[in-house]
Amino acid sequence: MPDCLFCKIAAGEIPSNKVYEDETVYAFYDIDPQAPTHFLVIPKAHIPSVAGIRPENAALAGHMLEVIAKVAGELGLESYRVVSNVGQQAGQTVPHLHFHVLAGRDMTWPPG
Repeated sequence: MPDCLFCKIAAGEIPSNKVYEDETVYAFYDIDPQAPTHFLVIPKAHIPSVAGIRPENAALAGHMLEVIAKVAGELGLESYRVVSNVGQQAGQTVPHLHFHVLAGRDMTWPPG
């Protein structure tokens, strides 16, 4: 999608602080971190949100979760929160599927 911020980041058109990359997934540190460790994992293919996961791209979503576990392990994170907002009311500001991974501080419940 030509005007999508995260598509441009994944394509290298906008600089980011990369954490991980493979053929289908890109992970980078959030520019406005909400925890001492805060990175995002995005698919390189444009999917608007979790609501856009279908049988044909469900394996990609699963791979994103595998990447989260891998990167968290490499960073030595024993405890972390994974968040994906769907829609404006839930706080989604970029309409491209992404998972926030937050760690390094106590997380309260309920969130929001």
